[in-house]
Amino acid sequence: LDVVVLMICVRLALTFRIVHSGQACNVEEERYSERVYTIREGETLELQCLVTGHPRPQIRWTKTAGGASDRQGDSALLNETLRIESIDRHQGGRYYCKADNGLASPAIRSIRVDVYYLDDPVITVHQSVGEAKEHFYFERTVFLRCVANSNPPVLYTWRRGRSLLTQGSDSGVEIYEPFFTQGETKILKLKNLRPQDYADYTCISSIRNVCGIVDKSALFSLNNRTAPPSIKLLLDDPLVVNPGETVTLVCVASGGDPPPTLAWARAGEEELPKRSVINGGTLTVPAITIDDGGAYSCVASNNVGNPAKKSTTILVRGLRKGRFWITPDPYHNDDNIQIGREVKISCQVEATPPEELQFSWLKNGRPLRSSERMVITHTDTDVSPGTTNLDIIDLKFTDFGTYTCVASLRNGGIPEVSIDVNISSTTVPPELTVPRGRSHLIAQEGDTVDLQCLVSGKPKPIILWSRAEESGAAAAAPAASMPDGLAQTESYDGVLRISNVTREMSGTYRCQTSQYNGFNVKPREALIQLVVQFPPTVEPVYTEVRQALGRAFSLTCRLLRAHPARLLRYEWKLGSRLLTVGEFSDQKDDTSYLVRALNREGYGEYTCDITNDAGAGRCTFLVTGKAYAPEFYHDTFSALWQNRPRVYGFKLQWTQMEPGAVDRILAYRLGIRQVGARIPMEGNIQKGELLTYNLTELVKPESYLIRLTPITRYGEGDATERIITYTPVNPHLREFQCGFEDEALCLFSQDKSDEFDWTRHTLTSGFYMYIETSRPRLEGDKARLISPTFNMNSRGSSPSSSSSSSFTYCFAFFYHMYGKHTGALNVFLRQKGPSPSDTSVWTLTGNQGDRWRQAKVDIHPTTAFQMVLEGVRGSGIEGDIAIDDVTIEEGDCKDPPPNNLRSLAPPTSPHIWQLCITLSLAVIGQRR
Repeated sequence: LDVVVLMICVRLALTFRIVHSGQACNVEEERYSERVYTIREGETLELQCLVTGHPRPQIRWTKTAGGASDRQGDSALLNETLRIESIDRHQGGRYYCKADNGLASPAIRSIRVDVYYLDDPVITVHQSVGEAKEHFYFERTVFLRCVANSNPPVLYTWRRGRSLLTQGSDSGVEIYEPFFTQGETKILKLKNLRPQDYADYTCISSIRNVCGIVDKSALFSLNNRTAPPSIKLLLDDPLVVNPGETVTLVCVASGGDPPPTLAWARAGEEELPKRSVINGGTLTVPAITIDDGGAYSCVASNNVGNPAKKSTTILVRGLRKGRFWITPDPYHNDDNIQIGREVKISCQVEATPPEELQFSWLKNGRPLRSSERMVITHTDTDVSPGTTNLDIIDLKFTDFGTYTCVASLRNGGIPEVSIDVNISSTTVPPELTVPRGRSHLIAQEGDTVDLQCLVSGKPKPIILWSRAEESGAAAAAPAASMPDGLAQTESYDGVLRISNVTREMSGTYRCQTSQYNGFNVKPREALIQLVVQFPPTVEPVYTEVRQALGRAFSLTCRLLRAHPARLLRYEWKLGSRLLTVGEFSDQKDDTSYLVRALNREGYGEYTCDITNDAGAGRCTFLVTGKAYAPEFYHDTFSALWQNRPRVYGFKLQWTQMEPGAVDRILAYRLGIRQVGARIPMEGNIQKGELLTYNLTELVKPESYLIRLTPITRYGEGDATERIITYTPVNPHLREFQCGFEDEALCLFSQDKSDEFDWTRHTLTSGFYMYIETSRPRLEGDKARLISPTFNMNSRGSSPSSSSSSSFTYCFAFFYHMYGKHTGALNVFLRQKGPSPSDTSVWTLTGNQGDRWRQAKVDIHPTTAFQMVLEGVRGSGIEGDIAIDDVTIEEGDCKDPPPNNLRSLAPPTSPHIWQLCITLSLAVIGQRR
């Protein structure tokens, strides 16, 4: 087996295009080369990137926002084919295919996807402002507005009964579209309402059957009873209930024609309680809670006038958030309670409804009434939360004791709230301190740490923890949040516990006394500094280094961050063998290890550990002599040839990635069909050099898995795999003929870049191919059928007299072109090469009669070639095109029909296909 080395540096620029398949309604080119692909909502979108380039590029699909786009389209799809099943309107927009093989700039192409849809229309009825009365359809002017969401813009038609209404057809009717909603609404104006205007009105919305979307309609019956909705609520407002009760809200329609529909909603778009049950206009909420309270609205709509709306409020009785505070001598700047001075006790509770809130006071369990020295006051019931104050004037020893504030609701049914406040010689304002040695804490990342503030005083207040702003921070910068994400955290014992502490939790923490449940004095506070130590963060964490024997190279481990950042040590190892140790200086943030001349013992895993008091960070370097993977070349010209009948050869080509990084590549190990082979290499391989190896003796199957592995003196390198597939060429063209009798279509294939496909049709007597021209096909849409590849038969044919380098073959086929809308049938010769080109060799347009005809044409290929049969849709649906019995023979065509056309007698076997014209089967003329 010979190896051919071509000294060609191959790094192809990327070229590609986007093609489609599936159920497109239309694909068209707009200005500035923008491609627009239209598809019906609910169908399957399938786009494919056809890419050439070397090395083989990576394909990435992305989507920009388009219309009411969902941003999920921005997530990338790494595949040549983009497929979206059951596409919806929000998925329309511009889709980008990006191909990148690491050379120069990526190649990018885009296509805009336009999703077509049509919603059911809705008719709403209004009267001109200022004339409306209770039954305003006895008045003069009525407007019927029709609205339908669609893409493309909708076309509206109005009917009254069975009669079509148009502008000017009735002096009492005007039809117009508001300029600000062009294409979205259609308004029918009935002027000076007449008896004949009381009728059934139908609005028909249409997008002209594009994508096969049928018209939709809505009906409205206008009569002298037509009126907007009105409703009433059968309940109290507000509705006051106790927790746990079942609440029923009843809304009934008191007017409106057509009968309105009723719906319940909460204020602020808040959801209805999950336990609630709706039955028509009745809303039932079982076991109601305080959170279920609020405003509820009943809305009635019948598309006449404006919806009717009435609201009520549910008040769920309850008491919440009871708290107190002590104010020592409000008239003196003193934080302590003193005999002979005043002291005030305040009690606060949130109540629903607030007007039912009432307070009472007890001293040592006995009722306490307001007097000259014990003054009891309450805030107005309109103020929420409600507050009561007990002022003790000229405090005496006999006033010491336990004072109880009792909050209740006037009508009962709700448990009372009692708050005890002790006033005695031991009642003192709070003091806040930090235990000795606990104001500066050092913790390791991942530890659990307790921050503690000692609070004294009676009563003992709640402690609030927060993050203090760091010195030097920007004035506008917000303070950092607590570990639980909140701005403040409450603590009843003065301890803040942080589990699994992280470096982001380093900083200053503030503890301070709460205003509530304690003295109403200036808050006491203290600060605690928390320092979180963490091991060094280094880079690279892991990297692979490929080197040849005898070379010098260095490995560098960089320090990114660490705490503490002083007294850092490093340690280099190869496997378990210690290489060197040292310490970092204050000015240095990396360490390097130099290998002066790599030997075989120098291959392996190098590690660098950088350590501080909190732990170590490790850089790992795998030094290896493995060669990089080869990169297959996928655009080989004339890669397939034939050795003998049914035995083929394939030209395999590749380049070597970074051949100079390691020792010289001695050979490649070739794996194919589990049979290994060795491909020797002479001399050094240059970067970008195209290497060639001929695979021979290829028989069925026609698909092989190829694995290629470079070999150096170090050993085997990285392998790369490729699946090659091929279509057998015809060894003797005089043998080729195709009647499309087998499902493989004689190895003909459908072109992926056209608008639609040829269809295979069968009868009991045979098969043929035809193009279906009914909807959604549009004028000018093309369907292409491509033959298998044929090699030049240099031994069996002689060059034509017209060219010393070409051969002559006769291409023949039968065709049927019948119908007044028949389009065109074209034949192209496609020759293989670096830039394949199509040359027109035969064309015919228009109706050719209801019978089969034969066409023959001489072709003169100079290299391997294919034949392309293209059907073009005409101006309507009456004109399908069919082909059959395709042959290729060596030499000139014998007795060709005049102008390459000839009518033949009917065949013995009939050929029939379906014409989508009148929903019936049309029989096409027979031929022999």
